[in-house]
Amino acid sequence: MASGRVSPGAPGIPARWTSSAKSGVGTALSPASRVWFTLSHGILNEIYYPRVDRACTRDFGLIVTGPDGYFSEEKRHAQHLITPFEKGVPAYCLTNTATDGAYRIEKRIVTDPLRSSVLQEITFTPLKGLAGDYNVYALLSPHLFNCGMGNTAWTGDYKGTPMLFATGRDGVSLALACSLPWLCHSAGYAGFSDGWQQLSQNGALDPDCQRAEDGNVSLTGQIGFSAESNRACLSLGFAQSPEEAGYNALASLMAGFDAAAKPYVAGWRDWQKGLQPLDRIAATGVNMYRVSTAVLAAHRSAAFPGPVVASLSIPWGFDKGDDDLGGYHLVWPRDLVETAGGFLAAGASDTAVEILSYLRTIQEADGHWPQNAWLDGMPYWDGIQMDECGFPILLADALRRKGQLSQEALLSFLPMIERAAAYLTRNGPVTGEDRWEEDAGYSPFTLAVEIAALLAAADILDECGKPAAAIYLRETADCWNDQVEHWTYVKGTHTANTLGVDGYYVRITPPDTAEASSVSQGYVPIKNRPPGDTDRPLELIVSPDALALVRFGLRAATDPRIVDTVTVIDAHLRCDLPQGPVWYRYTDDGYGEHENGDPFDGTGRGRPWPLLVGERAHFELAAGRKDSAVSLLATFEASAGPGGLLPEQVWDGTDMPERELLRGGPTGSAMPLVWAHSEYIKLLRSLRDGAVFDMPPQGVKRYIEDKTVSTLRSWRFNNKIRSIPAGKTLRLELPARAMVHWSVDGWATSHDTETSENLLGIYLVDLPVAGLSSGSAIVFTFFWPESGDWENIDFTIAIGPLDTP
Repeated sequence: MASGRVSPGAPGIPARWTSSAKSGVGTALSPASRVWFTLSHGILNEIYYPRVDRACTRDFGLIVTGPDGYFSEEKRHAQHLITPFEKGVPAYCLTNTATDGAYRIEKRIVTDPLRSSVLQEITFTPLKGLAGDYNVYALLSPHLFNCGMGNTAWTGDYKGTPMLFATGRDGVSLALACSLPWLCHSAGYAGFSDGWQQLSQNGALDPDCQRAEDGNVSLTGQIGFSAESNRACLSLGFAQSPEEAGYNALASLMAGFDAAAKPYVAGWRDWQKGLQPLDRIAATGVNMYRVSTAVLAAHRSAAFPGPVVASLSIPWGFDKGDDDLGGYHLVWPRDLVETAGGFLAAGASDTAVEILSYLRTIQEADGHWPQNAWLDGMPYWDGIQMDECGFPILLADALRRKGQLSQEALLSFLPMIERAAAYLTRNGPVTGEDRWEEDAGYSPFTLAVEIAALLAAADILDECGKPAAAIYLRETADCWNDQVEHWTYVKGTHTANTLGVDGYYVRITPPDTAEASSVSQGYVPIKNRPPGDTDRPLELIVSPDALALVRFGLRAATDPRIVDTVTVIDAHLRCDLPQGPVWYRYTDDGYGEHENGDPFDGTGRGRPWPLLVGERAHFELAAGRKDSAVSLLATFEASAGPGGLLPEQVWDGTDMPERELLRGGPTGSAMPLVWAHSEYIKLLRSLRDGAVFDMPPQGVKRYIEDKTVSTLRSWRFNNKIRSIPAGKTLRLELPARAMVHWSVDGWATSHDTETSENLLGIYLVDLPVAGLSSGSAIVFTFFWPESGDWENIDFTIAIGPLDTP
């Protein structure tokens, strides 16, 4: 370690991350290399080690100084061009040309397949003056193990080779080496004594600033460029100790850039060769299919086979600090299954099976999955979303139907499927939160996933020799499917009348019975509404989520209720941008920049999502309008940023170049969004096949073709219906063994019926009320033999023509 004094300014300014608008992501397809990199603005941003959910740097770029106080930072003061080495290979050539025409920086970037190192081959070319007029500095901001604070940086050497070091939480360390000599170097505190501050204020590095402890730190080194040597290789090694990081950096540096680049490219080339030939060149000249497949594969974990994080980015990262550790480099089971579908559509079925195996491992004991989690399955958020409990079942069924699971393999997944199906039936159909991690209630999207998953699980149970449980799951699916419109469809509202439609599906309706009954009136109470605000009309809460009823095979695309809903969606949520129509998630969405361009800070306004263009294109294909789907495919592609990466959201306001917000371009939300790239791949496959690739067939056969109608209505403590239509059987579903005490004549007479446990651990009893006429009622209560207690509450269900909760 160097003996210079500790730099002033401890602990530095509060740590922040950086732009989430990435232009490239990459990693070696090698288990020996556990490092992932991201790019934007012509430089490296977050680099992840030793897992894809652990960011270790903020950014890593160059500063150029020169005569008369010249100071230029390439990420801010240059124009950037990015090109891949070749299609489908996430190794990049960057060209950064100073906006004042003074210099050009060319870079080639890969990771070393043999070890955890990132290599940059850099060529510096002066465009004005001579090479000796300029000094070029590497500026590195360690944020080790997802933390910007609490890091220590210093200058030193490994085996006599000068290097820049940093270490952080749990000993995770990095070391930076250069093929040319470091002419000088520095370690300081961000915002006070970092290299940027020193160079911008004094034009030189302070030789005494050689160590910065326990703070937001920065490392800077002057690269020994000269007229004779204008090319250098920077090797950034990572490990669990500074010494091992130094070893990785030096070993990669000594082997040389080409020694890493050749196997890196070969690995990706071989992987891409095994995929389906769905190549398509976008109008930009980018092969978006190969970009998308590379994005999916680059977000996989090396340490844990199977998981794929949602995005190697932190939305609005430049405004986020250590209090937001997760970013999007977490596993969302929903996104993961959607990604598995992308792999499956591309022909990488082995990866889809790995994903299913991973989901089996991290399933909670009661059958649900975490809302999101670290790679080891430890939850990050504590919510529960019912669609995320259904998606893994749909993945297992898709793999089964496509011949990717043997009978033996299917049996190995059966306990997972049974637990998930049991959880759905015990806790559905109300969602804990909708697919956007927000409101609870009856959601068309969640209902579609739940019902499709129950039908899929029934087929699997039948195949595995459990027909009784399969019958129960189909009966439950039928019961819920019958009530989708009752729960989520409104008629005769002002919006319906204005647009000339009969009605439409709303985004979500409240979970409890008092609020759910307001559906027929078209109004819904809003949580945490400001004083004086009245209940918000349901007609204002519109979402494209209802298209999931078609995507998952429960309703035909030509169903008049769906057609009318599309009219309402387009009237409220379509945004015509330079690339074409893009849709908002729902009315009053608050997840996005403020109107003045300020970043989302818990409030804001949601912007259009390119992902929804892909979902809409799938709907158009299901409706038989292939030309419209192809047109939307082009819109989807035109929503990509530099390098072909698809953003979570695009800007819908006037241009704000000072905030890098251009109409139709990416916002400060996540980019790339892996789910969007998966949707793009599935759309290519769907268009090639002439049918929606991931549409489960069970609902199509049962509800659209055979028009199956349920003979039941079910009552549970979390779904206390208040009436059933005449002619239906009443099924009570309980969490424990009970005796049901019931009457159909106001307790003039009564009956006692014992529950029976089914194979999914649910206690059932079907009460014979199908013969009761409209206007009558059934009343019941429970005796719990295990505790010897009565429920001491009478529950009443009316028999009527309308099934109102």
